[in-house]
Amino acid sequence: MPKQLDGKNIAILLTNGVEQSELTEPRKALDEAGAKTFIISPAEGKIQAMKHKEKGDTFPIDVSLDSARPEDYDALLLPGGLANPDELRTEPKAVNFVKMMFDNGKPIAAICHGPWMLIEAGAARDHKLTSWPSLRTDIQNAGGSWIDQEVVQDGQITTSRKPDDIPAFVHQILVSFASSPENRAL
Repeated sequence: MPKQLDGKNIAILLTNGVEQSELTEPRKALDEAGAKTFIISPAEGKIQAMKHKEKGDTFPIDVSLDSARPEDYDALLLPGGLANPDELRTEPKAVNFVKMMFDNGKPIAAICHGPWMLIEAGAARDHKLTSWPSLRTDIQNAGGSWIDQEVVQDGQITTSRKPDDIPAFVHQILVSFASSPENRAL
């Protein structure tokens, strides 16, 4: 029996400081559903993940941001951690990658501080999002509506608050990434 994400290529955009569980748990679920996942980063070689404030494991980069092309991917995962999206949002190529995925109607999932990338790419405006609570004002200032719940699906965007919400987040991204645009929950 085919898996729900067979044949799908999923971009995971991140850099040093990514929250390890927000990378590994969704990635494992995506891989188990048949997707091919690719860590894309402006860093070189490998990235250092964090387990809250402690160093976690390192992960090899599959594709450099310089050579990544949004048209090669079916969906985008934006893990959080404080340092990861804060650094990425200062990288014009990273912001442009997210913007191109959004503008092309591809599903995007962001957790914790990951929605900072949606804000920078102009994708938060007129959308309902959740995030780590400290991003509430940033989302509202970017024209989005912030909702305090474990996962929020608004069109092509799936967001979640924190590592404790990963089970609900993973469930929803599997649904979103497998659905055609007209079948995604609004």
